[in-house]
Amino acid sequence: MNQKILLLAFLKENKAIVVDEPGVTRDRLYGRSFWGDHEFMVVDTGGVITVSKSKNEVMEELAITTTIGMEGIPLASREAAVARMPSMIERQATAAVEESSAIIFLVDGQCESPKKGIMQVSDFWTLGSFSPLPISALSGTGTGELLDLVCSGLEDLHEEQDEDYVPAISIVGRPNVGKSSILNALVGEDRTIVSPISGTTRDAIDTEFTGPDGQKFRLIDTAGIRKRAAVASSGSTTEALSVNRAFRAIRRSDVVALVIEAMACITEQDFKIAERIEKEGKGCLIVVNKWDTIPNKNQQSAVYYEQDVREKLRILQWAPIVYATAISGHSVDRVIVAASEVEKERSRRLSTATLNQVVQEALAFKSPPRTRGGKRGRIYYCTQAAIRPPTFVFFVNDANLFPETYRRYMEKQLRKDAGFPGTPIRLLWRNRRKMGKMDGGGGKGSGGRAQLSLKSRGRKLALTS
Repeated sequence: MNQKILLLAFLKENKAIVVDEPGVTRDRLYGRSFWGDHEFMVVDTGGVITVSKSKNEVMEELAITTTIGMEGIPLASREAAVARMPSMIERQATAAVEESSAIIFLVDGQCESPKKGIMQVSDFWTLGSFSPLPISALSGTGTGELLDLVCSGLEDLHEEQDEDYVPAISIVGRPNVGKSSILNALVGEDRTIVSPISGTTRDAIDTEFTGPDGQKFRLIDTAGIRKRAAVASSGSTTEALSVNRAFRAIRRSDVVALVIEAMACITEQDFKIAERIEKEGKGCLIVVNKWDTIPNKNQQSAVYYEQDVREKLRILQWAPIVYATAISGHSVDRVIVAASEVEKERSRRLSTATLNQVVQEALAFKSPPRTRGGKRGRIYYCTQAAIRPPTFVFFVNDANLFPETYRRYMEKQLRKDAGFPGTPIRLLWRNRRKMGKMDGGGGKGSGGRAQLSLKSRGRKLALTS
């Protein structure tokens, strides 16, 4: 139970189901968070089960039934599925450990008392070279110290990443839209896989590529992403794993090239992939492949086509569109040019002075609305807190006085006056008077809790028990 509560303490939202019974969490659960100047992705995992337990004990611990929802399935198949469940849960936890930069080994101290915590934690020194840290996720006691400890180990990692930073571009989309053809056209030969890059175990294999201006990229080709229901109905484990790798490729990319086929209608699945890209905070360009198949093209064809794309993929209104024909190599070089520009925008910083000038102009044009009680939101100042994606923090008198419509207005004005094409931007609203208390603004040792934020490149925090 504490594992899920601890995740909530980091995120301050109900991302995981928390009940006082084991076996609730089975898959990996990802959530974005930050602490002080550090941003990271928290990965919650299912509990590791002792393999020596009997089948009945495992079923009871995981609350597994062989009857409800399994009608029509042979008993032998049900029992086989039950037998595989513990290893499947542990495999998810193992995958989280492999892709994480820091690991929290969580145990249950059976004690919520701060005074007794130090005594209780002494029992866990027998585990080895670990330094046990008593916390209470329910009350927040010790979580600040835990986050300080975790983040202290991320600083050197951040420096190392920036030294040899090579942007990763994943090529994603539905099946048969020409993803592999685009990669082959870019590298100039029929190959989509060259050699595995260090650290990409159990994931897509990358291809190194150098652009016309000498900039290096990692190109990631992925399998076609079909609807979840279609994958499930096919019964293909291989396809399910391939789709999972494609989503993981998005997560570890800097820029995503979403490929759609010119003559095919934009579908709900395209929109769901677009949602995943925006949610992960990745730069994006939309590649309309097989442009040569559009009949009777004229100067207005691209204009009309773009209107349709913007309407159906409205969540990516900020993404540039590239028209290409991969099979002949026509205009494929524009994919790299556009991706390079997107990465520059994703990594761009605005000075505080410039940013606040943009904000003041937006305020002058449209003030925050008044509430029925006559209260009005007030913006004291704004600063850019992070890049990849660009993240802006607004320090205000009361964040609750800024409705979603006004927040969207401010984002629109930022884009209008400051640019940032090709990348999502994040706006965070902070109550200035609460900084240093429970609003996540505390520095080291503050004991404040982390606020919901964005995933930094390469930083993940795994919670396992």
